[in-house]
Amino acid sequence: MVSSLIVTIILISVLVIAHEFGHFIVAKKSGICVQEFSLGMGPKLVSSLKGDTEYSIRALPFGGFCRMEGETDDGEIGPNSFFNKSAGVRLAVMAAGPLMNFLLSFVMLFGLSCTSYIAKPEIRIVSENSPAQAAGLQEGDEIRRINGQRIHIYDELQNILYQNGGRPIELEILRDGELLRYELTPQYNKERQTFLIGFSPEIYTGLLAEPAEGCEDAGFVDTAYYSYYSMLNYIKMTAQGLARVFTFTASQDEFGGPITIFKMVGDGYEAGLEYSLKAAIQNVVYIGAILGANLGVLNLFPIPGLDGGKILFLLIEIVRRKPMNLETEGKLQFLGFMFLMLLMVFVIYGDIMKIFVK
Repeated sequence: MVSSLIVTIILISVLVIAHEFGHFIVAKKSGICVQEFSLGMGPKLVSSLKGDTEYSIRALPFGGFCRMEGETDDGEIGPNSFFNKSAGVRLAVMAAGPLMNFLLSFVMLFGLSCTSYIAKPEIRIVSENSPAQAAGLQEGDEIRRINGQRIHIYDELQNILYQNGGRPIELEILRDGELLRYELTPQYNKERQTFLIGFSPEIYTGLLAEPAEGCEDAGFVDTAYYSYYSMLNYIKMTAQGLARVFTFTASQDEFGGPITIFKMVGDGYEAGLEYSLKAAIQNVVYIGAILGANLGVLNLFPIPGLDGGKILFLLIEIVRRKPMNLETEGKLQFLGFMFLMLLMVFVIYGDIMKIFVK
């Protein structure tokens, strides 16, 4: 239990620190004075001044922050202040945090793919008495599109089938260089709790994984390709889910707050330890990749108080060629803060309900 808690704290801290490092490195490269870069929150434990930046470690091991000169209204407005830079530079600094989360998510997925396997949307075995068999799909077929949406990896196919909710679909199949179209209705699988077409995909072993009988080895390009589209798939799924959360139309099973995250990471780590330390690490890295995509997308939503809200104000400034009225911006920031507080209550309430209502 203690080890799971430590692992969870480390993972969350890595994700938040990566986000803040994105702001930090672009600010530094842009000539903005970064007053403090902190690992952790709360009272300072250790600090060291290098150049014009104080690097500190704080008591609470949760995340961190990057404090830039002039970033807030009461900050100094010197020649290297945040607000003395162009709107384009400030926009780049704000966008760098979420982009760093996406980069970290890609790196995690790449490492995970190298040590495990990747699944392509290619049919290896057609299941008997399945929609795939009834429609005439064959071994070796490559699924290119579902309802017109391009499919790059097997995970995208699963996501689209889940979102489609069991309605009939149109498949575009590549067979021997020829594009063919089929229509079928997915079947619901109770064990996996999702809709399936009825086939097993082609599995490729990772660059550093042990060879598996009947599976080809994935090359570097294939692994990078799979990792990139896995990241994009998680970003898309997160954006869809957060849109439902922000409109308060999501079910309790679709979202989770701090309690759910701690439980998910801890359960994944403990479940992996039943097999090996490697499996436990892989589980944590997988969850970290998903959470990284979540954090990046969340911060890009155009809500005042988040990076996305600041980016929206900067885009307005670029279009208007002058900053937004400070009083108006302040009011919008306050409304955004109140919305985020309401959202936090909504999410934590969902966490509590998951614990006590079974």
